Amino acid sequence: MDEFSTILGVVIAPALYELALTHRSFAYENGGLAHNERLEFLGDSILGQAVTVMLYTENPTLDEGELAKRRASLVSSVALAEVARSIGLGAHIRLGRGEELTGGRDKSSILADTVEAIIGATYIDLGGEAATALVLRLIRPLLEDPNRFGASMDPKTSLQELAARLRRGLPVYQVVDSGPDHSKRFHATVFLGSDSIAEGSGSSKKHAEMAAALQAWTLLQSASQ
Repeated sequence: MDEFSTILGVVIAPALYELALTHRSFAYENGGLAHNERLEFLGDSILGQAVTVMLYTENPTLDEGELAKRRASLVSSVALAEVARSIGLGAHIRLGRGEELTGGRDKSSILADTVEAIIGATYIDLGGEAATALVLRLIRPLLEDPNRFGASMDPKTSLQELAARLRRGLPVYQVVDSGPDHSKRFHATVFLGSDSIAEGSGSSKKHAEMAAALQAWTLLQSASQ
């Protein structure tokens, strides 16, 4: 925990760390323990606000549409999973046996959700200023990628164009939702033909599809080079 606290740059109560790192699969397999989804819900809101304020204040010449596209790119499950992998978060998540056996430690949706839960836990223990600072510290490296706002700005169109160029056909999206009406989460899977290419999650159907499309574009682009 001390090592991981150093990586994150925050030290919060051990019980909150444990809760933030507890996936529901672990909780259900161990007698219905508390899990991190409430912290994830809180962290998602803090993440969105922090990124929105940062983009607004640092980009005075961008219009609302451009700002919205950049925000969607930075808070997508693909981006958050990238952040999680960069800090080795997967090794610390408490997972159930089923998720462990199916590669849950590297699933973008689980990694992204856990990042949000850690943000929420930081807010609960240390307050809004510390939580915002954590968000910006985690997100800043993404801004240094010169290609971040290329395909990320319109991932569905970029994926469609790349798939056509590779003769893979049109992308098809399947979306399912979960949770209560006031805090639904959406999970999208993108297919090319009968092949499941990538997945993504978000607070709306649109955001989930964009996250899945961006991950699929990234995978196809890497494979074609």
